[in-house]
Formats: sequence, C-alpha cells, structure tokens
Amino acid sequence: MNRRELIKASLGAGAITMLGCSKVPSNEPVVEYDMLDETASKPVLKRELFPDPVIIASLELLNYGESYMVRVRSKDGATGYGVCNNLHAYYLYPVLIHKVMPLFIDKDARDLDSIVDQVFKENYKLQGLALWIPLASAEIAVLDMLGRMAGKSITNLIGDRHHEMIAIYQANNYRGRTARESIERIKENVEESQAKALKIKVGGRMSNNADSLPGRTEELIPLVRETFGRDMTLYADSNGSYDAARGIEVGCMLEKYDYAFYEEPCPFDWLEETKRVADGLEIPIAGGEQETSMRRFRWMIANGCIQVVQPDLFYFGGMIRSTRVARMAEAAGLEVIPHISGRGLGNIYNLLFVASLPNAGAHHEFKGNPRIPVESDTSSLESKQGEIVVPTGPGAGIKIDPDFIAKHEITTI
Repeated sequence: MNRRELIKASLGAGAITMLGCSKVPSNEPVVEYDMLDETASKPVLKRELFPDPVIIASLELLNYGESYMVRVRSKDGATGYGVCNNLHAYYLYPVLIHKVMPLFIDKDARDLDSIVDQVFKENYKLQGLALWIPLASAEIAVLDMLGRMAGKSITNLIGDRHHEMIAIYQANNYRGRTARESIERIKENVEESQAKALKIKVGGRMSNNADSLPGRTEELIPLVRETFGRDMTLYADSNGSYDAARGIEVGCMLEKYDYAFYEEPCPFDWLEETKRVADGLEIPIAGGEQETSMRRFRWMIANGCIQVVQPDLFYFGGMIRSTRVARMAEAAGLEVIPHISGRGLGNIYNLLFVASLPNAGAHHEFKGNPRIPVESDTSSLESKQGEIVVPTGPGAGIKIDPDFIAKHEITTI
C-alpha cells in the first residue's frame, strides 16, 4: 500500500484530511519486553543505607477537615508523615485503614519494595485508584521516615539526584470558556508562575469528538502560539476526547504550530487507538496519567504507544512503582513527565521524584503552592523564573506546621 491507501485502510476514508503530517505506522514492538522486565525488576529503595532493621510499629491516619495524612512510627521511635491525596482520601480512607496499613505493621521498612508488592498481591481485586492512592500515602510516609533516619532526601533513597531545579509548565483548564476568554486567564497564570512552558486543554474531555464549545480547539491552538511566541514551549491535553481519526486531525494542527507533546488524544484505555494516533503523527504522544497497571505501561512503552510517559505518584501507587515505570521508559529512550494529583503536597512529592530521574522531560506540571502550612530549609517551594528548587533536606525535605498536625485526630473507622 502507498501511504494514502494505508491510512484509509487503518482509519477510514474520513481521515484523509490528516494527510501530509502522517508517518507510516509499524506493528512491531519497538523495544524488547525482556529488557523492560529486567530493568523494572531491579530494587528501588537503597537498602544498603540502613544496616539495621527498621521495624514498623504503627501507621495512623490523621484527619482534620479536608486534610488527611499518614503518620508512621518505627519501634525505635523514628517518625514520618505522608500527606494523602485529599481529593480522594475522604472516601478511600477505609481501604487505607483496613486493607493497606495492616500489611506494613511489624515489617522491616528496608523491605519496602516487597511490602508494596505484597499489598498488591493481597488486594489485587481493588487495583485502581481505590488501592493505589491509599498505598502511595502509606509508602510516602515510610520513605519520609527512612529519609529522616538516614539524613537523606527521598530523592536519594530511590535514585540519584539528577536535578537541583525543576522547570515547570503552567497547567490550566478553561474548558467551557471561549478561546479568547481562556487566553486571558492563561496569560494571568503564566505571569504569576513565570513559566516558560504551558499546557492547554483541547477537546471536551472523554467527549466522543465533541469540543467543549464549538470551534474552540481550532481557534485556541494557533491563538496560544500567536500570543506567547516561539520561545514558549507548548503542550496540549485532550483528556481522551477523540477517536483515532479525529485525534490525528487535531494532532496535525498541533504539529503545524509546533506543540511539543499531545496528551491522551484518545480515552486512556483505548490503547490500540492511541497507538494508531502515535503512528500517524510526528508529535510525541504523552500518556499514563490514568494508568494503574504495570503491565499496560510495559505494553505502551514496548509498542511505541506513547513517547512521553506520565505516571501519577498517587494514582499509580507511589514512588517505588513509578520508579519502575520510569526505568522502563529510560531503557526505551523515552522521557518521563509525571502527572500530579493530590491537593496537599503533590507538587513537592513530584519534585522529589523528578529530581531522581535521568530521563526527566524538560518541563513538569505545576498546580500552585502547597495547600497546607509547610516550609523547607532548602527551598522556597515557589516558582521563580519558571523554576523550583528541589528540597534536599532529610525525607521529604519539609516541615509541616506542628500546630496544624496537632489539629488532626486519629481516624480508626
């Protein structure tokens, strides 16, 4: 087949409008599975930093209003905190209390890799946000405790420090507003953060090709480039708005205006369709924000379904599991630009994770300053000239206001 016939056969005659920006697709895996399996199986936590056992005596869930955090203590009296994803913790906390925390008690925290795997083995039927958000909350608390014990940042517990500062991209979501209304708000966001990159929302979000407003995407894509010029790095996220054919059409527009990646063109679990879009475009396809399966990440990486890998620390179950995905991406020569969730300290945890990645992308998501009272001796935690200094102190490198912690009560239900 020639290119025109090939695209017609794979996408349908309606896709002819996207000719001129398409490449010839491949049905062969681009990376060997054995190589991915080998790199993902290597230990993450640097156990050698802890010569003696660190037995976990207790995990407690603390709650104050909309704030949830996990407090862990060792039998030797060491303490750590993990701030939960508070957007979801209020309804998922029973899973944390009854299905996750008991599997940590009396375990050696140096075996965190295997504890994480055991939590999955005992609760595999809950795989998804219901399991991974509670697990991430407990795991981060343990890492914070271990880091404080060793005098090491979480970054240095799971890898080496590759980045002292993280360049951010300004995230926004103005679906439902016109392109002109959106651009004014985006300008305000960028002025505040001084970001040198930004990400816009296209499509209507899981909308079966419908836009949030008629014609908004076609107007917004060139308008953002015109407004911010060639020096601004631009990304676009459709949140699964399109089928493959329409996804490629929108991708062609993004290529025309030199956007740097195109996130979730198709619904997140439409893997074949997402690969079809990736095969039909030159712009890198980003994905993984919604992914909860290590095996599906493996497939997407091996088969060229995505070129920018985006695990979410909470949605995917924490630093250990996300590091395994990042290592597979590195083996395949792919960048990692994690997604951020969590209203509490999601930004800070993401900084610590990204700092450990040799294959981190150029810019990383920023959703504003911490929503709980924290400070750091090694970072302002704020964006300056579009960059944030990564905390380097022990554990998470932060101090949560003790008066704020004292307002919390232990939740046991």
